[in-house]
Amino acid sequence: MHVLLCLVCVFSLFGQYRLTPLPQDEHDQSIHATKPAQNDLSMATKYLQHFYSFQADPAGRRRRSRPSFSSKLKDMQSFFGLNRTGTLNPATLIVMRTPRCGVSDVEDYSHRRGNKWKKNLITYGVGQYTGHLPVNIVDSLISSALDVWAKASPLTFLRSYSHEADIMVEFVRNDHGDSFPFDGPEGTLAHAYGPGAGIGGDVHFDEAESWTVGSKGFNLYLVAAHEFGHALGLKHSQNPESVMYPTYKNRKTYNVLSSEDIININTLYGPRNKRPSPSSRFIWSYPSDPWHSGSNFPVSLKETCNPDLTFDAVTTVGEALFFFRDKYLWIKHNNQNDIKEGPISNFMPNVDCKIDAAYWVPQRATAYLFNGTVFWTVKGSQVKSRARNIRTFGFPSWVQHIDAAVHIHRTAHTLFFTEHLYWRYNEHYKSMNDSSPRNISEDFPGINGPINAAVYKDGSLHFFVGSDVYKYDTKQKEIIGVYKTMSWLGC
Repeated sequence: MHVLLCLVCVFSLFGQYRLTPLPQDEHDQSIHATKPAQNDLSMATKYLQHFYSFQADPAGRRRRSRPSFSSKLKDMQSFFGLNRTGTLNPATLIVMRTPRCGVSDVEDYSHRRGNKWKKNLITYGVGQYTGHLPVNIVDSLISSALDVWAKASPLTFLRSYSHEADIMVEFVRNDHGDSFPFDGPEGTLAHAYGPGAGIGGDVHFDEAESWTVGSKGFNLYLVAAHEFGHALGLKHSQNPESVMYPTYKNRKTYNVLSSEDIININTLYGPRNKRPSPSSRFIWSYPSDPWHSGSNFPVSLKETCNPDLTFDAVTTVGEALFFFRDKYLWIKHNNQNDIKEGPISNFMPNVDCKIDAAYWVPQRATAYLFNGTVFWTVKGSQVKSRARNIRTFGFPSWVQHIDAAVHIHRTAHTLFFTEHLYWRYNEHYKSMNDSSPRNISEDFPGINGPINAAVYKDGSLHFFVGSDVYKYDTKQKEIIGVYKTMSWLGC
């Protein structure tokens, strides 16, 4: 194949007709005149063409330069640990009919070392859903299948509601526009493309199949975990315990990855960044520069979280929360305490500076990052334009710094805070409110600037002021809770 294509899991029913072992002398000739043997030969030829690059010659013509059917059959038998007879014996035919992934078993990925994602923050989205499972169940299974790889690597997967996500998941039927049509029930289950632009990384599941969460039908979680391995650049494994083994089986749904899978994903992307245990949280070295430790990153000590922790910027991005401090970033998913962290440039290669403020517009699946008088627009982890001046929003020239920004999607307004003032910006009309700026304390009683960061979550505004976070009810115009900043990292 010319791309890392995983036409995952070509599944056939066992026992559609009973195999009758051929006499040894006739079997060694590979072909028998009976109809079942002709069906076997036709099926085997297609199998070797698809998975072992066998090129069949036109009828009546032979080319000695091409590998023979028998030699390709031996390659297949060798891959699956069968006796290399070069003949269609019953054991070989059984493997050929066993549910499996559709990517070539002889595809050599070693010459495609560059064919991996050149970033650690990878977006994914679900386009068309299956009718076999509820939407929330599909979302959960897809997220869990990606999390299998996230827990074993430095990769972070961020849900996007844009069709421009790095990995797009679709449930489709028959011919669906990519030159690899599906073939109906119990045939090709799915296919995936290796890392790259456009269709690269996308995963298509055949909607004609019976997708389930258990042992009946086809377990979506298990197939998806395999497919996402290909979408990240992994090849097939000859180890039956590997999730990347070509044939489908109802393996355990916990600890899905084998040690080999973990080694292979680490070979591509490096090991997972180790985090302190719950009893070994982050604390900064005081009284000197809190980031002074011979590097630009926090010092991990066996202490509880520092009660004086502050952030420069906080924003939602899809279903995740991003926390910025200097050139460091924490990413927290779905209120879970499993947090990915590291230098901002690890997740966004083109961003190598402190972020003063940030906000996310879900309708555009776009984040806006601010530093001084400039800002960038970011989709996924890709900076979509050169730095632009904040005056394009309508700020006067005397504004040299944005302290915080927050987008309220229900009103389509973004609030910008600087010192003791705030501006209200209409994202739909791309213009500042005529009454801007206004005094923060007048419109948000109890909140006094300057504000470090702000985020709109679960129907409330959250203002980060120093090491405290104020939960604010915008309807009642009052503070309804006060928390420590460190609690947002699970401390």
